[in-house]
Amino acid sequence: MARCPLCGSPLDWGELIEEMLAKRGNEMKEILSDRGRFLNELREFAFKCPNCGEEFYGKNLPEKEAEKVFELLNEFKGSIDWESGRVRLRLNSLLALDTMLEEWDRKMKGNR
Repeated sequence: MARCPLCGSPLDWGELIEEMLAKRGNEMKEILSDRGRFLNELREFAFKCPNCGEEFYGKNLPEKEAEKVFELLNEFKGSIDWESGRVRLRLNSLLALDTMLEEWDRKMKGNR
């Protein structure tokens, strides 16, 4: 899971996306419609760690997780409350579940 590159504390993907929503506003609708643009914006975005308060760039976040976050936000319609700028999904929980299912698939394929 994503961790602050400075202090190592775990990060909540929902909170990270909400930071982007607060600064980018309705522009995020366009950003979320294009995978490449989303990943590029994420890499260049300066996030603030809720634990240590230091800023870091999104390029320090796991790219594979960022891609899955993009997919989840687009797969579940209504995942973002645009008026309040809140993410309705528990992205970290969904990412953990996705990772567990991938591991399960890998084990099952290896047993055949």
